Amino acid sequence: MADPTDGRPIGGTGTPGSIQGLLGDALRETTDLARKEIALFRTEMSNNLRSLFLGLGMMVGAAVFAVVALLVLTDALVKWLATVVNSEALAALIVGAVFLAIGIGLALWGRSAMSLSTLTPTRTTRQVRQDARVLSERVSG
Repeated sequence: MADPTDGRPIGGTGTPGSIQGLLGDALRETTDLARKEIALFRTEMSNNLRSLFLGLGMMVGAAVFAVVALLVLTDALVKWLATVVNSEALAALIVGAVFLAIGIGLALWGRSAMSLSTLTPTRTTRQVRQDARVLSERVSG
């Protein structure tokens, strides 16, 4: 009995339908499938990386425009405050002090968020301890 696609006997190199032939065909097809899956993975990851870098570039562009907008708005705030307090130097000092306070606050908040104690997986540790306790109770009792 021959394979209709290529005319070779079913079962590969051995006798038609032999176990060695079937195993050889299965191994060959598995290898071929693995190669195709790896090629698909590489293509998909390449496309995903392109999208990731494009998104990253867009975020950098957005950050540049946001910084420029922040500078323009800060200048407008200083000029408005200068009309209120009748001194551009005092207005700049007030706005600078407020921005400095905000910057210090954000830095302290960021430092506490990055401390080692916040990186400890407390929920996982608690769950593992609870699982170990339950297992030891089931084994002993």
